[in-house]
Formats: sequence, C-alpha cells, structure tokens
Amino acid sequence: MNIRFLGAHNTESRDTGLSGLLIDNALALDAGGLTSSLTLTEQLGLKAVLITHQHYDHIKDLPLLAMNRSLNNSTLDVYCLAGTGEAISKCLMDGTIYPEFLKKNKEGKSVINMCIVKPYLRMQVDNYFIVPVPVPHSVPAVGYRVTAVGGNSFFYTGDTGPGLADCWERVSSKLLITEVTASDKYVTFCRDTEHMCPCLLKEELLSHLNVKGYLPNVIAVHMNHAVQEDIKSELKALADELDITITMAFEGKHIEI
Repeated sequence: MNIRFLGAHNTESRDTGLSGLLIDNALALDAGGLTSSLTLTEQLGLKAVLITHQHYDHIKDLPLLAMNRSLNNSTLDVYCLAGTGEAISKCLMDGTIYPEFLKKNKEGKSVINMCIVKPYLRMQVDNYFIVPVPVPHSVPAVGYRVTAVGGNSFFYTGDTGPGLADCWERVSSKLLITEVTASDKYVTFCRDTEHMCPCLLKEELLSHLNVKGYLPNVIAVHMNHAVQEDIKSELKALADELDITITMAFEGKHIEI
C-alpha cells in the first residue's frame, strides 16, 4: 500500500493542510484536504472516503468534492458513523450553504452515497478490508484499521485522546497513524479535549505493549504548527526511550507498507 499524507496539521495555511490520507490513489481517510491536494482527475478516481468523526477539519472538503463529482456525473461512497452522517447532512449539505448532495434525484441516485459503519464490523471497500474501531474523543469517533488484500495493514485513529486500551484488544497492526495535536505543556488541555500529546501517547503505547506484547511504529498527524518543534523534540525523546520509530507526517509525504 502507498499512503500519501494530504494534510498533517490541525490548521490550514499555505504550508499546512487539514486531516487526510490517500491510499493507493483510491481510498481517502478523512476529508480535510482532499480538493486542495488532489487534481480533478485524482478526485474523480477516488473509490470511497472514510470519515472518522464530524469535526469540520475532517469533513471540510466533502461538499467541494461532491460538486466536482456532480459536474462530472459521478457518485461517491462516504463511510461514517450514523451520527457523523446526520451532522454532515443537516449542517454541511442541507441546501442552505451547499447543495443537498445526499438527496436522491428522480432516478433514485445521489451524488454522495452515505454508507453507515458499525463498530468492529469488518467490511470490504474496493480492495481493502476495513474495521471501524471506536476511539475516545469529544464527539463519537472511530479509527479505521485498513488491510490490503496482501495482508499489509495500518491503524489510523483520527482524532483521539487517552484510553485506547479497548482498541488494542480489537486491532493488530505494526503501524499506528495517530494524532499528536500538542506538546506536553498542554497535557491538561489534551486530557480535557480528548486529544494527544507525546506524554499521553507514551501511556497509550505502553498499554499497547501490555496488551499486544509489542510496540508499533508511529506516524504522528494533526499537529498544531505553532508548537510543532516542541512536539518533534518530545517525540524523538519518546522514540529513543521506547526504541521504536516515531516520525511526523508532512503534507505530501509518501510511505509504502
């Protein structure tokens, strides 16, 4: 699998993009940076988009993507929790600000086909096996374990905070892609808002070691650019302490697994 990081930050600027991964140019995880990062041809080539939760930085580009699909007579499957789908329908594409892309036309088709996921229920999306796994956050959220037909896999948490032990019971993967929003000086903020910083990530990784017997390699996303250098330094110290690889994603980064 080729994983391309479309957005690796929690703020958008010329140099920073919002949450989004692209798998083999076919499957997108979260929609914070889809239209700003992909050509029209790439957008039309998407097979599906998996959304972790309803916060704006994870769904922002859905209406713009839907508009491009609509103008090119193309539909798109979007996978998410029922509550996330309801929020997208009522708040983002209700016909007030953007067209009702989820509304069926006379032929019974809609531009966006909302596919509701159920926690822990394994499903096949294109050439991938997907398991949605609930993660702790300030709104209902799921991470996704993505496995290619050949068996390679990773677990993407989306936004999350402390308390991932239940996830470790349910998923196995040697690669963890998780948010690390802030540096350790904001640990109280992270606990209160259910986000992650390096010292909280350490707790979750030790929990993973206890449950699974090994430590995964980690790629951090969703960083706050203002404290990125502090995060980088703290993650390096954590990687050295645990003797694992922890890297920070950046916009346009590619990896092969």
